[in-house]
Amino acid sequence: MWTEKYRPNTLDSVINQSNTVRTIKNFLKNPGTMPHLMFSGPPGTGKTTVAICVARTLFGGRWRDFTLELNASDERGINMVRERIKSFSRHATGLLGDVPFGLVILDESDQMTSQAQTALRRIMETSSRTSRFILICNYASKIIEPIQSRCAIFRFSYLKPDDMRYSLQMIAENESITLVGEGINAIIDFSEGDMRKAINILQSASVLKGVIDLEIVLNILGMAKPIEVREMLVSALKGDFSKSRTILYNLMIRRGISGVDIIRQIHSEIFNLDLPDTLIMDLSNIIAEYDFRIIEGANEDIQLSALLAQFCKIGIGLGA
Repeated sequence: MWTEKYRPNTLDSVINQSNTVRTIKNFLKNPGTMPHLMFSGPPGTGKTTVAICVARTLFGGRWRDFTLELNASDERGINMVRERIKSFSRHATGLLGDVPFGLVILDESDQMTSQAQTALRRIMETSSRTSRFILICNYASKIIEPIQSRCAIFRFSYLKPDDMRYSLQMIAENESITLVGEGINAIIDFSEGDMRKAINILQSASVLKGVIDLEIVLNILGMAKPIEVREMLVSALKGDFSKSRTILYNLMIRRGISGVDIIRQIHSEIFNLDLPDTLIMDLSNIIAEYDFRIIEGANEDIQLSALLAQFCKIGIGLGA
């Protein structure tokens, strides 16, 4: 998998999270004083990668021997804390140079039950001489306060488009792939700052064709072309319900694009239209209503047709 093949091995090769990396490097200058760490933020922003880089920096090539990696979404109960973490933290010790402890990397820690977190809090307190913890989560607010107070908390942000573009171009060059400008922009837009998702899209697209352009990316994602969504919206706002519905049916039936994806593209595209803010506000409210209906299980065809009908009424009312 390219996500593993191109995962950074050192802190210097981690992109975008410069402030976090700088602070962690300062901690690693004197490993014995390093506190427990908590990494929180959206998926695909480098949390697990940074944790593994910390382990590599501390223990070198034998980092796996002195590191316990667990995913709390698989084992989220108190037994996991009592049996695996407690056993490791009691006897763990780095024994490598100035590193007097072992490392516990607990991914998806916000999925742990409250009882398991309470047990973990006590272990973190009693085993600080022999182990350090790196807790990784999407939402720090789901971690109990006593654990948060025992950690240095680092918040990871979505990756910047320029950083993602640089990494994707580097991967494309290494894999002998031609990545066209529109194609890379589409990958960046649809991945929304998630580097793991972007790399997976790139790898999937590379299987179909050596030259990755906008059409290839959209086919992989099962998304409509922005120009098609824009034409559907413009037709509806001009009061042409028949034409807008024909475009909708072409996207849903012939292209097989889901109603959820279409309505999200509609939401993104209205902000690219030259419309007054008050009108965009009204359209956003309508979209939110029909998005909720579809998520709740209503028929996608009927709901999206009704949404376009609402847009047509607004367009006719404005004298479009």
